[in-house]
Amino acid sequence: MHTAEQDPIQMARKWRDAGNGVALATVVDTWGSSPRPVGSHLAARADGLFAGSVSGGCIEGEVALMAKAVIGDGLPRQRSFGVSDRQAWKVGLACGGRVHVLVQSLDGARWLDTLDAARTARRAVALVIRLADARLCLWQDGCCEGPLRLDDEVADEVASRVAADRSGPLSGDNGLFLRVYSPLSRLLVVGAVHIAQALIPMADLAGFDVTLIDPRDGYASPERFPHVAMRVDPPEKALAALLPDAGTAVVTLSHEPELDDQALAAALASPAFYVGALGSRRTHALRVERLRKTGIDDASLTRIHAPVGLELGGRQPAEIAVAILAQILQTRYRTPR
Repeated sequence: MHTAEQDPIQMARKWRDAGNGVALATVVDTWGSSPRPVGSHLAARADGLFAGSVSGGCIEGEVALMAKAVIGDGLPRQRSFGVSDRQAWKVGLACGGRVHVLVQSLDGARWLDTLDAARTARRAVALVIRLADARLCLWQDGCCEGPLRLDDEVADEVASRVAADRSGPLSGDNGLFLRVYSPLSRLLVVGAVHIAQALIPMADLAGFDVTLIDPRDGYASPERFPHVAMRVDPPEKALAALLPDAGTAVVTLSHEPELDDQALAAALASPAFYVGALGSRRTHALRVERLRKTGIDDASLTRIHAPVGLELGGRQPAEIAVAILAQILQTRYRTPR
C-alpha cells in the first residue's frame, strides 16, 4: 500500500520522468538536538513544490530556494543551519541543534531507476557521495557503480555500514557520505477486520509496506480496503509467497484459529522481527497448545506478542490499532537488523 507521495525519492523520480527539473536535499551531518536524522531527504522542483523534510519544517523554505538555484545551474550546494546562524533563527531552527544539508541536481541521475528497482526487489543499496563535488557511486551487491572510486578500506566500511543500515559520514578525512537505503519495513496483516481498517492506514503513514491477507469471501475487498495490497489465498500460501524477512512484521487479527494458526506457524519459521496475535490470554493459551502440538518449540512460541499491542488501556478499534503499531515500532527499534 505504501504511497509514493510520502517518499521523496519516489516523488523525485515521478517529477523527473514528467520532465521537471528536480533537486534532492540530504541531511549529511547533524549536531545537538537535530529534528531530523542523518540521511533525511527533501526533493524539490523549481516551482517550490517539495516532498519530504530535512528539519521537520523549520528550514524547508530555505532549502527549496537552494534547490531552485541548483536546478538552474546544475551545481551542488551545501549549507549548515543552526543556532549560530542568523538565518537559521529567522527560519525557526532555534532548538539548539544544527544540520548540514547537501543539495544536488537529479538531472541525468540514472541511479534513481536502479535504486527504485533494488527497493522493489527488497535489496539494500546505498549511495556514496563525495561532498566536495557531489560525485557519487551506487553500492549494491558488494560493488560500487559510478564515477566515484573507492579504495579497499572505504569499501569494507561501506559494506559493514550497509549491513547495519547506518547512514552518515564515512570515517577519515575523505569527505565521503554514505546514504543507506534498506528495504521498507513490511507489515503483513492477517484478517480483514475492523481493527485492520484502522491499523493499515496508520502503518502506511509510519512508512510500512502493508499487505492484507484474508481468504474469506467479502472480507478483503477493495470496497472495504481501498488502495491496499491484498492476497485472498490461505495465509500459509500467502506467507510462503511473500517470504517474511528480518524487516517484516506479521499480525494476526482474524479470530479464526485455522487462519491465525497458519500465519503464526509460517511467521515463526521466518526471521520476521515481530509476530503478534489478537486475543485474550485464555485464547492465546489455547493457541499455544495447538501450535505446540504441530511441533513448534517453546522458544519460538515466546516470540508471539499476545495479547497483541502495548497495554495503553484503549478498547476501540483505532485505539487497539495504535497499541499494535506502537508495539511493532518499539520492537523494530530494539531489534538489530
